Amino acid sequence: MNELWIIIKYFLLGLFQGFTEPIPISSSGHLLFVRNFFNLDELGITFEGFVNFGSLIAVLIIYRQDIIRMAINSFTFLFTRNEKGKKDFFFVLLLVIATLPAAIFGLLFEDWISETFSSVKMVGITLFITGVALWIIRNIRGNKQDGDLTYKDAIIVGLAQAAALMPGISRSGATIVAAMLLGMKQETALRFSFLLYIPVSVGTMVFSVSDIVQNPNFDTMFIPLLIALIAAVIASYYALKWFMGIMARGNLKYFAWYCFIVGILAFLFL
Repeated sequence: MNELWIIIKYFLLGLFQGFTEPIPISSSGHLLFVRNFFNLDELGITFEGFVNFGSLIAVLIIYRQDIIRMAINSFTFLFTRNEKGKKDFFFVLLLVIATLPAAIFGLLFEDWISETFSSVKMVGITLFITGVALWIIRNIRGNKQDGDLTYKDAIIVGLAQAAALMPGISRSGATIVAAMLLGMKQETALRFSFLLYIPVSVGTMVFSVSDIVQNPNFDTMFIPLLIALIAAVIASYYALKWFMGIMARGNLKYFAWYCFIVGILAFLFL
């Protein structure tokens, strides 16, 4: 019965983490709430690594056509200088540039961020900040498309992603807010944000592999972790599809209100 409960618990946690990852409400902040509320001290880098990989799989599935096209066109342009692939090559280059701030800040300040922003009250504050940012862009409609983006755009969106290293600052929310303030169309902002998630997620997986393998409980917890991963794939896939529809309709204000409410409750009561 205990083993069955562990499997059910990890399945539910995988669904929860997977659902909150793509939408702008900070999955890391919500996971911290769950840990504190249910006293789940055993959740660590191993669990986060598995569910993060599940969300990555979902993003790869949804954007598979864009990824394949960009890869083919980028290599074509790189080796043949065929103008047909220039736009996709430049878009990929901008994604690489936008990845650098989070990578640099993560390497330099990861321990400080973990110590400073690990309290529930602090996450309540940062979640409220996420809500304010989403409220600011709720009615913005840009006109920049993929081919209109600049190095400056990539750096600013990358810095926004670096800010999301703080629990409570949503990664998708921060990057989409920055992208839309820079004048990107909703579809372009969404695509840039989630294609930008791919290198960040892969980097997180690479750095967490050793911790996962060396975890003394890895053998006994492999099945629950695998189930959490599968749950995260399913939840992230449908959450991202749902979020794409909300972006198209311009209903980000509902996420802003949610962040306001949860942030205030966390600050006052948790």
